[in-house]
Amino acid sequence: MKITVNAPAKINLFLDIIGRLDNGYHSLFMVMQSVDLADTVTVEACEEKGIFLTCSDGRLPTDQKNIAYKAAQKFCEYAGIEPSFRIHIEKNIPFAAGLAGGSADAAAVITGLDSMLDTGFTRRQLCEIGLKVGSDVPFCIVGGTQLSQSTGGVLSPLKELEACFIVLAKPEVGVSTAEAYAAADNTHLYRPDCMRMLDACEKGDFEGICRYAGNVFEQVIEVPERVEFKKIMRECGASLCQMSGSGPTVFGIFKNAVDAEKCFGKLKEICDDVYITKPVNHGAKII
Repeated sequence: MKITVNAPAKINLFLDIIGRLDNGYHSLFMVMQSVDLADTVTVEACEEKGIFLTCSDGRLPTDQKNIAYKAAQKFCEYAGIEPSFRIHIEKNIPFAAGLAGGSADAAAVITGLDSMLDTGFTRRQLCEIGLKVGSDVPFCIVGGTQLSQSTGGVLSPLKELEACFIVLAKPEVGVSTAEAYAAADNTHLYRPDCMRMLDACEKGDFEGICRYAGNVFEQVIEVPERVEFKKIMRECGASLCQMSGSGPTVFGIFKNAVDAEKCFGKLKEICDDVYITKPVNHGAKII
C-alpha cells in the first residue's frame, strides 16, 4: 500500500519570543500560515524491517539526521509497532529557509503512516507525536491559519487569511536557528503588539494583520539581502514584507496577481529561489 501526502510550507505572520523555559526551550507566540509551496511525501509498506528514506535532493541526509526519519521512529514508538516501510520525499520547499520544509515532511510522514497503518489516532495524538520531533510539526499537521503558543503544541484556529498572493525570496546565506535564539536571549527585544495582531486575525482584518505583523528575529538576524528584497517588494505594492521564522526567507503579501508577478520578475534578477504562492487552509494532506 502506498500513501502520497502533500506537505505545505509555512510563513510566520507574527513571531514573538515570550521567554525561555526551565528546560531550555523557548515559549513562543506565533501566527502561522500555510502556503501552497509544498513537498510531496510518499510512504509505502515493504517486507524488509526498518525505515528506508530517499529524497530527491541529495544534499539532505536520509538517516536519523533527517527529521522525517525521526518522525517515523517516533510514530512507531507511539503506536508500538516495528517499522517496515519506505519513505520518499520530493523536495520543492527550500531547506534551511524558515519555511518549515523539514517539519512539513515530518508532518506528512506522521499523517501518511496513520492512514497507511489505519491506526486511527486523533489529530491531537498526531500532534503529540509531532511535538516530540519538532516545534513546528504540530502546526504542519494541522495547517491553515493558526495561533501557535508555548513550544508549538498549543494551537488555536484563526479566521482564514483572505485571498492573496505571497512572494517568497530565499537569500543564499543560511541562518542557524540555535544561533538566532541565542542572539535573541542576549538582546533587549522590541515587542510587537500581539494583542492587536490577534484582534486583527480574529476579525479577519487584512489591513490590520499587515499593520501589526512582526518577527522579533529580524532584530537579531543579519541577512544582507533582506533590505533589498523588502525594498523591491514595497515598490511593487506589497501590503506586508517580513522575514519568516528565523530566516532567511523574506515574503511579501500582495492583493493582486499583477503586482506579485512584477515583484517575482524583479527578484528573479537577483535571487535564484523565488516563488509565488497562495495561502491554503490545510497542513499535511493525503492526495
